[in-house]
Amino acid sequence: MYKEFYGLIEKPFSKTPDPRFLYMSSGHQEALARLEYAVEETEIALLTGDIGCGKTTISRALMDRMGDRYHFLFVFNPRLTADELLRVIASGLQVDAPSSQKDQLLKEITTALYRLHGEGRIPVVVIDEAQMIPDRDLFDELRLLTNFQLDDRNLLSVIIMGQPELREMLASPVYEPFRQRISLTFHLAPLGLEETLEYLDFRVVAAGGEPGLFSPDAVQRIYELSGGVPRRINAVATNALLIGYGRDAAWIDAAIIEETAAELLA
Repeated sequence: MYKEFYGLIEKPFSKTPDPRFLYMSSGHQEALARLEYAVEETEIALLTGDIGCGKTTISRALMDRMGDRYHFLFVFNPRLTADELLRVIASGLQVDAPSSQKDQLLKEITTALYRLHGEGRIPVVVIDEAQMIPDRDLFDELRLLTNFQLDDRNLLSVIIMGQPELREMLASPVYEPFRQRISLTFHLAPLGLEETLEYLDFRVVAAGGEPGLFSPDAVQRIYELSGGVPRRINAVATNALLIGYGRDAAWIDAAIIEETAAELLA
């Protein structure tokens, strides 16, 4: 539909976390650099940000940047018991049929960690949507995972990602033992107005188009509607392209964004 009309090869505002479309704002650059450092040092890192700010995409970009030496294990649904989490991690460590007995399960994880170490590989456990973790027992298990170590370093790294309420949750005194294990924290803020313009142009160019497809007043309105949150920007921009295509509009102006806003809020 609109791709050919606007000279695009791909959809520029897809919802999938494709690192090729990761616009590196100053905040994204700092988040990625800090996570890279935490992984290299095999530490626990905490990354928070509003929903849709790009946390998951950053984690995928991190995996691509770190290379094959690092073995990434993603946990996308942390609504688990502590034992269930350990079995998920064991499976991610290539343990066949993880035991239902915790003592045996921990032995299997230990064996897998030392096997990977012997292969020159470092596991990285990434917990997404961690604000949904049901109780502190699971955090305790994550903390205890960092007890697997050599004399000079841990045998795995852990990245905890979640929405801003995760920080509030972890501020409780009951989580003090876990907080003490976190070596790095970062909060990913929404984009500013200038960054929103750069984001729109970047994604259009990445999709094969030309910059300047959105007029300055359109960018201003998109920023106001989205609050600078990339996922919301994507939704507004996609609908704007569809409306613009239907109108044979060569570029997207504020009037099209207003019509988009009315449809999104309807």
